[in-house]
Amino acid sequence: MKTIDVCVSPELMHLYDVQDKTIVVVDIFRATSCMVTAFAHGAESITPFSNLDICREMKTKGYITSGERNGEKVAGFEKGNSPFEYMDDTIMGQKIAFTTTNGTLAIEKAKGAKEVIIGSFLNLTSIVKYLLLGENSVLIVCAGWKGKVNLEDTLFAGAVVEKLKNYIEPDCDAPLISQQLYTVAKDDMVKYLSTSSHVKRLNRLNIYKDIEFCLTPDQYKVVPRLIRGILKV
Repeated sequence: MKTIDVCVSPELMHLYDVQDKTIVVVDIFRATSCMVTAFAHGAESITPFSNLDICREMKTKGYITSGERNGEKVAGFEKGNSPFEYMDDTIMGQKIAFTTTNGTLAIEKAKGAKEVIIGSFLNLTSIVKYLLLGENSVLIVCAGWKGKVNLEDTLFAGAVVEKLKNYIEPDCDAPLISQQLYTVAKDDMVKYLSTSSHVKRLNRLNIYKDIEFCLTPDQYKVVPRLIRGILKV
């Protein structure tokens, strides 16, 4: 029988055997939300990099360089880490090189899995359907913040567990914890997260509209998949 589990930080990935699993990487604020948005607006591919300098070099190969460090756009990059930057015509048909503080590192750590897909609230139902129809057990990997747990990624994990509760068995207590948090928060996630560390961090950077948008379910139907190190739909 398929099972579902939640890794609340990439630093705990060594505890999981992932060779036979589908991993869902999630970084709600804001890397995976940006990736899903970019694909929904016609991006050809996204290549994730944990290394900033290697990502920067991709500009010479015709890639759009995108991402952030500590929540702020990298100097010299064409795009930052707001989903609103990935909604215009400049994205259509483009190859994007993407690096962030947490999300792309989580993708890097997930590469040993049988399959890696990209999740966000923006494509929540599509992710749930994909996992339901798939044959593999599931591990949701929360990007967190510099190795520490964050609340918004855990809420996404809880939402997935909640929607699959009648079909896929929790592997341990982490899915149950995530599910219970989501049950409490789901009616007003913006309010629930108002005192969370990452929301405070984004507010200090005067980033407000991203928060509500990234918590809005089912804006898009794309399911990005990692294929030989490159994300495609």
